[in-house]
Amino acid sequence: MDVETFRRLLTEPGQALLAEIAERAGVESDHALGSRLRTVHDGDFVAAAVTQNHLRGLARTKFGDDAARMYFTHDALEQATRASVATHRAQTLRSLGADAVVDLGCGIGSDLLAFARAGLAVRGVDIDPVRVEIARANLAALGVPGTVEVGDATTAPVADGEVAFFDPARRTARGRVFRLDGLTPPWDLVAQRLAGRAVAKVMPGIAHDDIGDGVRAEWVSERGKLVECCLWGAGFDHDDAGRRSATLLPAGVSMSGGGPTGSDADTDEAGPVGRYLFEPDDAVIRAGLVADLAEQIDGWLPDRHIAYITTDDPADTPFARGYLVLDELPYRTKQLRTALQDLDVGTLTVKKRGVQVVPEDLIAKLRLTGSRSALIVLTRVAGAGRAFLVEPLARG
Repeated sequence: MDVETFRRLLTEPGQALLAEIAERAGVESDHALGSRLRTVHDGDFVAAAVTQNHLRGLARTKFGDDAARMYFTHDALEQATRASVATHRAQTLRSLGADAVVDLGCGIGSDLLAFARAGLAVRGVDIDPVRVEIARANLAALGVPGTVEVGDATTAPVADGEVAFFDPARRTARGRVFRLDGLTPPWDLVAQRLAGRAVAKVMPGIAHDDIGDGVRAEWVSERGKLVECCLWGAGFDHDDAGRRSATLLPAGVSMSGGGPTGSDADTDEAGPVGRYLFEPDDAVIRAGLVADLAEQIDGWLPDRHIAYITTDDPADTPFARGYLVLDELPYRTKQLRTALQDLDVGTLTVKKRGVQVVPEDLIAKLRLTGSRSALIVLTRVAGAGRAFLVEPLARG
């Protein structure tokens, strides 16, 4: 889609076409609807409108009801920050005393919307003229103030009082990028800005060693799914500067640890599995805070290289999924099958961590035919493979 075609969607005929497609989609077949509309409008115009209607449907998972009034491209929607995460970031930035932000590589404006709604003055810059038009249209459609301009994020000026925000593109023509040196804008520029008052959204897999001095790294999960790592520049004055944190949404709870302002929890303490086993949220794991969480809930690690925590007493924490350990079972397949048959198990769920086991293959090999369901955890304890029969704890 080019700029001219997109601008046609914003006209009265374009809005009428979008409304008709939204109303008739699912009533008429895609082929029949498209064929009928092409007798009135040119093909590119109809295709653009049909695509927008499709993308609006996909976007509901990220933007809720706002999606029905917004505009997208396939790639920009995939990279766009989901509204709950963008809102959390914007509110955090506001709490740090920021008044204005420039989004360098703003895409379709998903973060601009959240920043503006949090009360920040917003300015977007993007090198793609189509995305600039879409970002402007999204701000207007949702009644949010802000400006968007075509420009190069690597050379665009940052005004005094503006916080620079980066969401570097992690996809090229060859597919998704998993290395910092493949980001656009380049990582060197982002890292340089992070020495001051800047914020960057990066891949959750970023190595701790790649995070600059004084930068706070916040791993964020939403409803149990790890979605991003947000880097908060060294120029912000806050208690967690230089530390790592994990944030769980929508609850909005966070925990911090590591960094120069506090020593990491002792990761060498390990011991046998107690009455309870806890599986930390992926944000906690990526932030390297498993041992810190163990300390919080008076627990220990069965194996200091595996992200499980165990306790003898129940613990109430939002940062981990808890299980009551019912019994230890044999680890080897033949003996495990016998033990499960004795328990009349026919439906088995296998969780595993730190062991070379494919759960689907193991279940097939066990050939269970009983009447009961069961959940087992396969992991290592002090380096050795072990199996445990567990029961999930109710979540508060």
